[in-house]
Parts: sequence; C-alpha cells; structure tokens
Amino acid sequence: MAPDSKESIEAQPLTPAAMVALLALIGVVLLFVAIVFVYVGGWLSPHRLTQDRMMQAFQELDGAHPGFRRNHAKGMCVSGWFDSSGAAASLSKAAVLKAGERSAVIGRFALAGGMPFQADAPGQVRSMALRFLPAGGGGEWRTAINNIPVFPVNTAQGFYEQLLAARPDPSTGKPDPAAMKAFLVHHPETVRAGALINARVVSSGFADSTFNSLDTFRFVNAAGVSTPVRWAMEPLRPVVTEAAAQAARTDKNYLFDDLIAQIRQQPLKWRLMITVGRPDDPTNDATRPWPVARQRIDAGTLTLDAVSSEDGSGGACLWISYDPMVLPAGIEASDDPILSARSAAYARSLTLRAEEKSQKAPSAVTPQEVRALLAGGKP
Repeated sequence: MAPDSKESIEAQPLTPAAMVALLALIGVVLLFVAIVFVYVGGWLSPHRLTQDRMMQAFQELDGAHPGFRRNHAKGMCVSGWFDSSGAAASLSKAAVLKAGERSAVIGRFALAGGMPFQADAPGQVRSMALRFLPAGGGGEWRTAINNIPVFPVNTAQGFYEQLLAARPDPSTGKPDPAAMKAFLVHHPETVRAGALINARVVSSGFADSTFNSLDTFRFVNAAGVSTPVRWAMEPLRPVVTEAAAQAARTDKNYLFDDLIAQIRQQPLKWRLMITVGRPDDPTNDATRPWPVARQRIDAGTLTLDAVSSEDGSGGACLWISYDPMVLPAGIEASDDPILSARSAAYARSLTLRAEEKSQKAPSAVTPQEVRALLAGGKP
C-alpha cells in the first residue's frame, strides 16, 4: 500500500478460540475482584477482625452517636504553632524538626471513649491530637498522644477483645466482671500495663498534662540512619494534682471549660521531648515502657493560643483524621502492629462520620457564652 493511501486498516475479527480466551480472562479478573471484596468485608473469614467489626465493638460499648468519632468522641479544636529547636535534626531529616522551622498546628483535645456527651472525670484518658504543617513545606506530620504511660494492649485483636469484655450487660447496664476477668487471664500484658496506668499522677487538666506517643516510631536522618524513638508533649505549666473538689463540680465539662479559660488568658505551651531508644528496647509492644535513663532531646516548643468548638466555621479539626501513619520523610512507623490498626480504624471512623454528617448533634464542648446564646440566655 502506498504511504499516502487513505485506506484504513480494519481490525481483524477474533477467532472463536481467541474470543473464549478473552472471556475467560475477564471472568478470572472479575472473580479476583469479587474475592478481594468479600475478603475485605470479612465474609470469607467470619472471625477475622475488620474495620467494621472494630467500629461495631465501639458502638456496642458506648452506644450509637451518628456523626461523631468512634473513639475520643468528646473533644474540641485548638490551634497554634510549633517552633523547632533543631536539637533532633541530627536524628531526623523531617522538615518539622529543622532548626528554626515554625509549623502551623491544628489540634484537638479529647477524652477517650465513644460517648460525646460523657461527663468529665479525673480517671478518663485525655488525648492531644496534632497536625503539623511546616511553613516551608516538606510534608505534614500527624500524631495522636495520650496522658497515660503505656497502651493497655499490644495488638488490635487484644484491643477488640477488651472492648467486648467492657460491654455493658443489658440486665445491669454495667460490664460483666466475669467477662473482664476472663479477658485479663488471657492478656497478662494488660494487667501489667494497667498497673502502670493506675499508678500515674492525674493532673488538674489538659494544660498541665503530659501526653505520650505510646507507640514507637523511627527517625531517619539525611544519611539514612534509622533510630527508634518515642515522644511526649510535656507542659511548661507547673503540674497540679487534680483535687477531689475539682472533679465534684456540677459542670460536667469542667476540664474543657478550664482549658478554654486558660488558653484565653495566655497561650499554653508544651515541650516536644524525644526519647531515643536502644537496640534492645521493645519497639513492637506499646504496653512495655522504656527505661527512664534513656537519652531525651528537647526538640522544640508547641504553643496553642486559640480554641473553638468542633461545630461551625471555627471547628478546623472536625474533618481531620489524626492518623498516626501520616508521617513526613524522616519519620517512619516501627514494627508496632498497633500503628496500622489505628490507621485503619481512624480511616473507617472518618468515612462513617462523613456518611452521617446530616445526623450529627451539636458538640457538648462549646465555650460557655456560646452555650448561653444557644440556650436563649446572655453571653
């Protein structure tokens, strides 16, 4: 055929054998997709732990609260910045840890559990969640940290079984002691961790609480050297032990109302303290603490100067999932299995909240003057 010919070349029809082969290939691909779909849904292995099973366990423990986080449901937004000291830059190439780097921070204080309207109480675990956004770019960092020294379990399965053991008995409205006893028999690591958690000093509020990473991560420097680390936010404000009179106040939001008053009076500050692990320190078990003699580095100062309810335009933290696996270059996950489980649960919780957006009730944590306005009173 001449090069300038305008004749088109028609596709040759498939032979019967080729057509059968093509249909077989399509069938295999569709079957594979279907198998993956039902596997992820847990239908091929009814006892396998899935995200939905974990979400269901939270609901069985704390009830259904559409539109709220499945854990740490009661909370409020804060914002501020983080100034890096540069002292950890030799261990990590993360932009957020460079000397002189200032990162914007959107955070959230909350209480553990899936009940968004629970009354504040001294023994309830408090959390601080942070999203760091370095001014010069280089990757954001998210972390969700708690005011307990260790995590109560070391696997996702253990956490799931703990939720089931703590479910209220329909006849009494309280957890079945026999169920919790049976759980603890099979989880001696929880017994050990519980002793450490119960022995901690409970401070007077969020502002003087120390918040710990619990899980182990790895810092990676510019030379590719990887170092196991854990971190904590330690308050610059003097620690005051919570008094019985404080918890006896009639205000069921006293911890949050105190935080609002304190942060409006002056910015609140914490130091980011990095604990440097050694090769023999456990990295895959969050129930085991590291020795107190380990090297600690003051990596910088967190300053929080604004607070808002999750509701309305000021609630910048509402749709942030504080997934601990959102890490910048220079910070990596360790072999701790809890990390990937937390990431999956956070993702599923966010999806459910988005689906339930129209059903969400107003947050219980709102500045007092706003609550007064909502109630028809004067600010």
